[in-house]
Amino acid sequence: MAEIQLLGMTHYPPFAWADEHMSGIHHRILSDPGIPAEAKDPAGWPEAMQTEWGDDGGRASAPAHRAALIDGFDRVRAALDDFDPDVIVVWGDDQYENFREDLIPAVSVLAYPDREVQPYQTGVGKAFPGYWNEPADHSVTIKGRPDIARALAAGLLEDGFDIAYAYQPLHDDQLAHAFLNTVLFLDHRRIGFDWPLICMPINCYGSKVIAARGAWQPFDSELELDPPSPAPRRLMDMGAAVARFFRGTDHRVSFVASSSWSHAFLVDHTWRLRPDTEADRRLYGALVSGDHATWEAYSTDQVVHAGQQEVLNWFALMGAVRELDADLVWSEFVETWIFNSNKVFAAWAPTA
Repeated sequence: MAEIQLLGMTHYPPFAWADEHMSGIHHRILSDPGIPAEAKDPAGWPEAMQTEWGDDGGRASAPAHRAALIDGFDRVRAALDDFDPDVIVVWGDDQYENFREDLIPAVSVLAYPDREVQPYQTGVGKAFPGYWNEPADHSVTIKGRPDIARALAAGLLEDGFDIAYAYQPLHDDQLAHAFLNTVLFLDHRRIGFDWPLICMPINCYGSKVIAARGAWQPFDSELELDPPSPAPRRLMDMGAAVARFFRGTDHRVSFVASSSWSHAFLVDHTWRLRPDTEADRRLYGALVSGDHATWEAYSTDQVVHAGQQEVLNWFALMGAVRELDADLVWSEFVETWIFNSNKVFAAWAPTA
């Protein structure tokens, strides 16, 4: 009989950057000429935001934010160590890595074999020197289970989900950062990570995946928007279907939603300077209370307005939580003003 564990975490890239660079996204937004000067003036920011920014652009606040993330990573890693799954299914976004102009699936199953990856040769990995001080050619092995991935894709197709699947990358010859960072951060103590992954990238960026190259363009840019991301409720149904498939196997499997919550650079009504914490808190409250109806009723417009595009990975997870009637064991909401995104960590009790 299958046993299934459910976990949530962040893959926030600046965690891997040195303290002086951790607020780098915020600095870039401040250089956007399309944002008015009065919005950029720290004197007009909320007091907590001014405090986190300090007189050094966030350098002194970085260690505390990193420590909160380390605590979350350690708790998720401990849950994995205790459960010791046969395979980990990770829901993460493809941020203009393999989902490009020639093909943009709603969701895909990557039936990859073991891959040797160089994290500091990726687009994100080259951004800033890392605090691990590892060499530029450092490599890691990301294990795969293509046999289980193929069976999962077949099961989803039989269950009425027209899922895409792939055996090799289309563009990114490393691994999309949502999945690579999941491994790197859960192994931030560099003790090893031997569990195989099945990556399930989601087109979270939807209307901005091509228009904004999966990130952002200057504030006053006129973009020709793309079709939307999959609807939140549909991703919940997909997560439920994944849970049903594995419930019919004899595998020990961990489901992981990997993403931060609202991204400041996607929140136009805060001038892209801070996350939509109010919207995040409402959704987090529904997670803690087991209020699936709030998650089911959430719309794509709400997601886009709040800059919660990457939370769509969590909608897949919450569909599995609902399907399995899983019990929340612990969760943590890590709030920030200047480090781009609020982060949530969570674990549900393993369920048969």
